[in-house]
Amino acid sequence: MPHAKPDGFLAVPPGGNGSAVLVLHAWWGLNKTMKDFCTRLADAGFIAFAPDLYHGKVADTIADAEVLGKAVDANADRAKAEIADAACFLDERAGRADRGLTVIGFSLGAYYALDLSAADPERIRSVVLFYGTGPADFSRSSASYLGHFAEGDEYEPQSNVDELEAELRAAGRPVTFHRYPGTGHWFFEPDRPQAFNQAAASLAWDRTLAFLRSSVPAPA
Repeated sequence: MPHAKPDGFLAVPPGGNGSAVLVLHAWWGLNKTMKDFCTRLADAGFIAFAPDLYHGKVADTIADAEVLGKAVDANADRAKAEIADAACFLDERAGRADRGLTVIGFSLGAYYALDLSAADPERIRSVVLFYGTGPADFSRSSASYLGHFAEGDEYEPQSNVDELEAELRAAGRPVTFHRYPGTGHWFFEPDRPQAFNQAAASLAWDRTLAFLRSSVPAPA
């Protein structure tokens, strides 16, 4: 039986077809920035779906985001199950279940993207991280990894980034991590004017697009 569409935002290319990209939002929730990111991916030829882990709630302040993020993490198994369901839905929507999908995670979403890549190695072929890390048994992963990290990040210490990169390499996974000088957490998100860095965001987008296109298998 086909999966019903979970709570979330779906963006489809003009032609209706494309490789699948699962987008996991930051602790702000599924806000306009995340929806615009999905639309941007669709305009580039990908089918993008972002599950709403907050089910309609969106935070504008750090204090509110902390409350929502902690609530999700306190019931992490439920969040992981919802993400797994979203991945199945997206795979079926793209009609390419045998070719896998990419997962892109922002901050809080990066933690769950890493977990998914280890939990569902047959489905996840590539992972993109925006200023977020997390633990997982990467010996099970079959994905390639791209990471975008800030030079000065009060939420994600450089030691965490270095440790994750070392773990992925030790597991034999292809990994490319970029550090962006003069940036902080949220440098990719234009609705965070205190952190947004246009030059770094543009470079990160170009690198992400090149990575996605290089990881798309040739049609059978």
